[in-house]
Amino acid sequence: MKTRSDELQVFVSVIDCGSISAAADQVGQTPSAVSRTLSRLEAKLGITLINRTTRRMDLTEEGRFFLERAKLILEQMTDLEERLSLHRQTPSGRLRINAAAPFMLHAILPWLGEFRRRYPEIELELDTDDLIIDLLEQSTDVAIRIGELADSSLHARSLGCSPLQVLASPAYLERHGTPRRVEELAEHCLLGFSRPEVLNQWPLRHAGGDRWSIRPQVSASSGETLRQLALAGEGIVCLSHFMTHEDIHAGRLQVLLDDANNGYRQPINAVYYRNTRLALRIQCFLDFIQQKLAIYAC
Repeated sequence: MKTRSDELQVFVSVIDCGSISAAADQVGQTPSAVSRTLSRLEAKLGITLINRTTRRMDLTEEGRFFLERAKLILEQMTDLEERLSLHRQTPSGRLRINAAAPFMLHAILPWLGEFRRRYPEIELELDTDDLIIDLLEQSTDVAIRIGELADSSLHARSLGCSPLQVLASPAYLERHGTPRRVEELAEHCLLGFSRPEVLNQWPLRHAGGDRWSIRPQVSASSGETLRQLALAGEGIVCLSHFMTHEDIHAGRLQVLLDDANNGYRQPINAVYYRNTRLALRIQCFLDFIQQKLAIYAC
């Protein structure tokens, strides 16, 4: 008997998800059906792909060899389907997008309805992670990354840029006063990032240079956490315009020391691992989101 593509998909899903039950949710089957598919696949091949116990699963040497080629076959099948779709000019298929939670919340979700209405045959899978992920390992089509890119084998496409601004709520300023000079920030509660440290260098010109290094009194790993702290009047923060433009427009946050801002803009890039022509569904998303990001350039 020949191996079928659905069996390959089940096998890859089990490895990607880390468990039979999680894979069952992903492929829309019951755990028992997934387990039977794995057993049937191993019987067809005459080898053990996964050593399974009640607590863990480990790929055998043959399983690792098979996994690599199964992923390649499934990718080639996806490419074939996309090329057929291209002839119809109808982008379709699953699109896996990874982005940090603040960018997903403020720069992608507001436009999601419009994108889905425009491309109803694209199935979106959204993943948020404030850490850099391995696209291939996580089966991700495209990731949005904010800031300078490190050297990488990944391909990158610029989607635009977003200014950094120093901000505080009216309530905080009423209690503690408004800093008029950069040096006066030392007298205030500053909200900053626990990592990476470069995000605690604010784009402010002063007598010693054009960057002001802060030591935050409150730090967090997520920009959205810092935004919420600033909105609650807990201190002064420096955040990208894409996540605060509505707060500024509504008066919930006020821009501080604008005349000292050095004008730095955070790059926004899409990164992807494919070496060939971008799939139509990815191209459509990047074109769409690049157009929308233009409003955050200010």
